[in-house]
Amino acid sequence: MTRAGIVTVVGKPNAGKSTFLNRVVGQKLSIVSAKPQSTRDRIVGIVTDDDTQMIIFDTPGLLNPRYALHRAMRNTALEALSDADVVVYLADAANGPADSLVDAAELASAPRAPVLTVYNKVDTIDAGERARLAAATPTARFISALTGEGVSDLIAEARVALPESPFLYDAEDVSTQTLRFFAAELVRESALEQLDEEVPYSLACEIEEFRETGTPVYIRAVLYVERETQKHILIGAKGTRIKEIGRAARTKIEALLEQKVYLDLWVKVLPNWRKNSGALARFGYRLPEEKRKR
Repeated sequence: MTRAGIVTVVGKPNAGKSTFLNRVVGQKLSIVSAKPQSTRDRIVGIVTDDDTQMIIFDTPGLLNPRYALHRAMRNTALEALSDADVVVYLADAANGPADSLVDAAELASAPRAPVLTVYNKVDTIDAGERARLAAATPTARFISALTGEGVSDLIAEARVALPESPFLYDAEDVSTQTLRFFAAELVRESALEQLDEEVPYSLACEIEEFRETGTPVYIRAVLYVERETQKHILIGAKGTRIKEIGRAARTKIEALLEQKVYLDLWVKVLPNWRKNSGALARFGYRLPEEKRKR
């Protein structure tokens, strides 16, 4: 008998969902940033052992949408919830007792899948605060995705809750997403590491060319921002910042591909792309379908 199914990881921004996925998969798939809202899409990790295959969805943080990109991110998280066989609801232990998932996600009803409520980042709180959280949420689990504390026990619990099923993917697969996708994410992560204030939220990355036929691998990537002033910030004085972003991104992509990379990095302006449905579709973000008027 084998088990296989989807484990959807949800939570508020900066709950540690991406760190959790990377920990469980055993390699870096999701970008990690101290800045909230860095995960904008559903990131898929696959973990297979002798008799169980877990397809793990890292999702955008649950937030109240303020513009079209936010609506697309929320739609992605809600779709992943509806697909789940098991839900891991992560909350930051340092923020005190968590709302229920229904309240946090503003759901009309509870998900059909079992929900495991998990306090993450327990390495940042003391024993007294941990006891208070346990009293407030008696069924909660406690982990640190950063250090690994409690993660193995949580994964074992999620495994046995998966349905009996043949494996859905090859046992060697670690994700369903392309190298092109991950290259774009690593470029964006490298930019996030260099920036502050409003610019990170205005960043999008598009891979225009990904050529593996020669050595080094040639990648032409474009970082988009919404205003000329943001473009100047991203490039930096005499191009110093964009050069550093390119260097950092190239190093990460070479580690992913395990070969040399020539990264041809550009910066362009696409005004108000976060609020434009056509631009969002171009970058792969899907808005929820509007209800038809009767």
